[in-house]
Amino acid sequence: MKTALLQLNVSDDPGQNLPVTRAYLREAVEAGARFVLTPEVTNCISTSRSHQNTVLQREDEDQTLAALRADAAEFGIWLVIGSLGLKTGDADGRFANRCFVIDPQGEIIARYDKIHMFDVDVTPEETWRESEGYRPGGEAVVAQTEFGTLGLSICYDLRFPKLHAALAGAGAQILTVPAAFSPVTGAAHWHTLLRARAIETGCFVLAPAQTGTHASVRNKTRSTYGHSLVIAPWGEIQMDAGTAPGVYMTDLDMGQVEAARARVPSLQNARSFDGPK
Repeated sequence: MKTALLQLNVSDDPGQNLPVTRAYLREAVEAGARFVLTPEVTNCISTSRSHQNTVLQREDEDQTLAALRADAAEFGIWLVIGSLGLKTGDADGRFANRCFVIDPQGEIIARYDKIHMFDVDVTPEETWRESEGYRPGGEAVVAQTEFGTLGLSICYDLRFPKLHAALAGAGAQILTVPAAFSPVTGAAHWHTLLRARAIETGCFVLAPAQTGTHASVRNKTRSTYGHSLVIAPWGEIQMDAGTAPGVYMTDLDMGQVEAARARVPSLQNARSFDGPK
């Protein structure tokens, strides 16, 4: 399966971001991609909740979702929109960080709301409280495609191996990890954690990422790590996009999944246990 990861450098203006994303999507299709993935918060990166309240929409009104669904149908491709920031109507005003799997008819076949919120103090100068603006999801999700089963996660979910083990246990052969990773934690952990999730599960891991310094009209800018990665089921780095925005192509040989799992059948060998106490 010829696959494309879109590495983006979005701003806090969804209307400005969408034409760039659509142009990359067309470029990927023209290069032969039948499966395309975008990063976390494809529509908008912002550190200002008030600005998000101004520019974000509910799912049924979101221009990015509508346009990318139409493109998937026009091109006849599978598309994972890594996530969109969306209004929810929740009483506390928090948003959803939601991934979508779109089929070649442009239909939404799966949704996943990010479970683990990035509430951390990376450095004294870099602190994040994602849960103040986004409400966490509570359900793990797999999606069936014609070429394999996808297990969906988003960014900080990467640090929680039980989620990915559960996805693989439910049949996932490909784990998707769209991200907007911090440069500090990215340099320290991104490659290692993605390789670990592939090795533990015998899955392909596809991780399209945001990259660079993100323009903002309303608040301080934010930077992300880049390095969209494709990890093969045996743990090899099959593709590393570096830090430039653009379209990055790879081929998925799904036979590698069964080959890796036959060599080390850890999913079959896993046992429940008691303790520690």
